[in-house]
Amino acid sequence: MSRFRMYPTSEQAEQMLLHCAHARYVWNLAVEQHVCWRPGRRSAPGFAEQCRQLTEARRDNDWLRAGNADVQQQALQDFARARNARFTSGFGEPTWRRKHVHEGFRVIGTDRVPEFEADGSPKLNARGRQVMGRLVVVQRLNRRWARVKMPGCGWVRFRLTRAELPVAKTFRVTFHNQQWHIAFAVIPEPLPAPDTGEVVGIDRGVKITAALSDGRKLNCPQLTTRERAQIRKHQRRAARAPKGSARKQAEYAKMARLKGREADRRKDWCEKTSTMLARTCRLIRFEKLNIRNMIASAKGTIEQPGRNVRQKAGLNRSILAQGWGLLRRRTGEKAPGRVEDVPAPYTSLRCSACGWIEKDSRKSQAEFICVSCGFTCNADENAAVNVAAGQGGIPRPRRAAGAGGVTAAANRSSAREPQPVRVEIPFLKEGRMSKALGFAEYDHPVRAHGGARP
Repeated sequence: MSRFRMYPTSEQAEQMLLHCAHARYVWNLAVEQHVCWRPGRRSAPGFAEQCRQLTEARRDNDWLRAGNADVQQQALQDFARARNARFTSGFGEPTWRRKHVHEGFRVIGTDRVPEFEADGSPKLNARGRQVMGRLVVVQRLNRRWARVKMPGCGWVRFRLTRAELPVAKTFRVTFHNQQWHIAFAVIPEPLPAPDTGEVVGIDRGVKITAALSDGRKLNCPQLTTRERAQIRKHQRRAARAPKGSARKQAEYAKMARLKGREADRRKDWCEKTSTMLARTCRLIRFEKLNIRNMIASAKGTIEQPGRNVRQKAGLNRSILAQGWGLLRRRTGEKAPGRVEDVPAPYTSLRCSACGWIEKDSRKSQAEFICVSCGFTCNADENAAVNVAAGQGGIPRPRRAAGAGGVTAAANRSSAREPQPVRVEIPFLKEGRMSKALGFAEYDHPVRAHGGARP
């Protein structure tokens, strides 16, 4: 989607907050209808029935009737889409929306334009009439500013950060951290692949956000030392303020503004980095990480409490602050078909020069010294080279594993993990050994001939 920053007036912002309240109210009513359903009852109403019920509710409720009907109907349509995609979206059943958390609404275009087929012919309905579609009304003011027509608010200005005006049928308005944003429902075209044929591997970490196989190291911007000190200051003031007071809410709002600044920097970095990768690399390979399991809490249960819970919580915050998942998702959307996932095991323990796998080669977080060939490299860069070569998951033979060159095969195997388990035979006395092996005492060749024991 094309997302822009909006700058409404105070009257427009008040009306837009009312739209958010109406959309949230209608959404929660739809959630309540489906939550109350039990096996044996009639099925919950669908989108068409809910629209009919919305018309009756607007007739009886003055507060709901004061809002825009299109905004409320689009909230019901969003719920229907979320309900139908609950098994494929990964979010499950639609849940309740809260005030100050889920502030937003969707608007359908008011301008009527004729629709056409793919071959350019006019699109006709069953009666042979021209099909008229919706279109959002957008006007350019100058090189940096534009405005959009919104129901109940008139013309609302937004910052134009793209060369062309967006052409869409609907748009969504969100309010977060005291900032208004508008996102037009436009699917951008994928970036063309370069002719260089370059294959790059990316190793993601906490100290270095993205280490590329060509030697580049990219770091996601974080809050400065002064900004972190300000967050701690507001946290202390909020803790000392009375519960439910205006001063506590003000301190929380200041903290949210600083944390929102960090999130904006992270999103901006991910967008720019993913665009750079899609434009300059023919094939992009990421190590396959299960981030949801990596950031799981270590607190455990009452019967089996976890260990190092606070340390693990700090590590989880550091992982989330790097934007690993957002970088991978946006790169895949901008370069479809040119992004691959390489299994993560052994990528940081394998030598990119000879292919030898040994955990002792990883001396520290940033140092890698191969115990087999003596190859020295940055640990993250060495892992990125292995990812670029597609070598991860299963240990491969030494001759075929070299990403930086082919070395001669040795007598020992390069697959150090998993190692064979040595089974020891317990020491038994002579009589017990013979019985264990199924021989009698007179079957022993030395004793049968009366010879001495060797």
